[in-house]
Amino acid sequence: MSKTILRKAVMAAAFSLLVGSICTADPQRPGAARVEPDSQSAVMPHSIRAKQVIGAKVNIQNNVAIGTVDDIVLSDAGDVEYLIVITSDKKLITVPWSTTRWGKDYKAATVNISPDQFKVVPQYTTTTYPDYFAPTYRNEIYKYYGARPGVLRRLGQRVLP
Repeated sequence: MSKTILRKAVMAAAFSLLVGSICTADPQRPGAARVEPDSQSAVMPHSIRAKQVIGAKVNIQNNVAIGTVDDIVLSDAGDVEYLIVITSDKKLITVPWSTTRWGKDYKAATVNISPDQFKVVPQYTTTTYPDYFAPTYRNEIYKYYGARPGVLRRLGQRVLP
């Protein structure tokens, strides 16, 4: 299978999981939307398509541009955990989804950290992806953004026989 076809298949799966994750947000997770189906005054979540998010501009405090969204990382439970932001010098940065504040059209996001704080966030390349769900990495990344990771939902093995 060619890389292009494989990438499109992965993006389609990510989109499906992204929409499902947002529509069934866990109220225990920071930044999760709370949905009360019986309440007429509750604000219902709306769908977000992966292609709306991929390529979105990402800024930090003082409207400083840091790059664009290159990828989305989901847990095997389908929760959106991170954005992968690519900088102008082609370095990658992990940004927890819960730390981003999006514009109405999802074409731009802001992360509330200063330029000095941003300078110490670890960067990597496409040949050195981190283990996103290793407890040490996960706690460390969230700490850079002044946040704490939510509890991961664990699923049993999802591989078909």
